[in-house]
Amino acid sequence: MALDNGKVLLMPLISKMYCSSSEELFVVRRRPTVVSGGGFVVTDCSQKVIFKVDGCGVLGTKGELVLRDGNGDALLIIRRKGGFIEALSIQKKWRGYTFDFEGFEKLVFTLKEPIPISNSCLATNNNPIRISTESPSTSSNNNIHDSNYFKIKGKFPERECTIVDSRSNIVAQVGVKEEVSELMKTSKDLYHVVVKQGIDKAFIFGIIAVLDYIYGESTRC
Repeated sequence: MALDNGKVLLMPLISKMYCSSSEELFVVRRRPTVVSGGGFVVTDCSQKVIFKVDGCGVLGTKGELVLRDGNGDALLIIRRKGGFIEALSIQKKWRGYTFDFEGFEKLVFTLKEPIPISNSCLATNNNPIRISTESPSTSSNNNIHDSNYFKIKGKFPERECTIVDSRSNIVAQVGVKEEVSELMKTSKDLYHVVVKQGIDKAFIFGIIAVLDYIYGESTRC
C-alpha cells in the first residue's frame, strides 16, 4: 500500500467510501444455485453484508455479473466482451463498469482470462492473470495506462491466491482461516479475503466475481 508521510494513501477505483485506512478481513459465502440462483455474499467480521454478487443464475445472462452494495444497489456491471473477433480470440476479456453522475457507464478495469492450457503452447500454469485499470487522468479518452495494472498469482480454485499491484505489493489475499479449514476439505462455499489498507474493496470483489465465473463456480450456469 502507498504511504505519504506516514498516512495511508487511498486508491479508489469505485469510490473512496470503499477504501479503509486499515487492513480488513471479509468472509465470502457462496449462495446455493437451486435456492438463490447462485452468486455470493460478502460480510465483514460483524456479519454485516457489505457486497452481493449476482451471476448467470440470477441475471439469466451468461458472461455478465453485477456487484451490489449491502442495500442491493449496483456498483459494478461486469461483462465478458463479445463479438466475432472476441469469439476467435484465445484469450477472453472482461470489462468492469461503474456509473458516472449522469448514469452513464464508465470503464474501471479490463481483465484477461488465462489462456487455456489445451489451446495454446504459450499457456502455462504459472502465467498470472493481468488486470488493467482505467487511469483517472485519461478516463475521458477511454485509454488504459500500462502502468496501472494488477496481477493475480496463485490458485483461486484452491483458495490460495494473492492480488498484487504493478510493484508486486500485495493488495488482497484469498485464503481460508484455520477455524474453517476442516470445513473447507469438503466444501468451498466459505472462504476469507483480506484487503490491505487504502485499497478499494469494491474493486477487489469485482475481480473475485470474475474469478468465480472463470473457474465455473457460483456465478456461472
